[in-house]
Amino acid sequence: MSKTTTVKKSTSFQDAMSELETVVEKLESGEQPLEQSLADFERGVALARHCKQSLSAVEQKVQLLMDDDKLVAFEPQE
Repeated sequence: MSKTTTVKKSTSFQDAMSELETVVEKLESGEQPLEQSLADFERGVALARHCKQSLSAVEQKVQLLMDDDKLVAFEPQE
């Protein structure tokens, strides 16, 4: 896989989303040659997949926490 189609596992969700927003803006501008647009599209797909995987991992952690039998409901004090 090339650099454009891989995202380092250490890349944070926020960094990936920020880069994805930049890629989308570049693609929407329509001011790039076709080859660069294709490369940017590939990068965007890789970033979107990375974000989806990150969200899935967080969702699993939250589900585990919510399913924990020892979870105590928060009751605000008056």
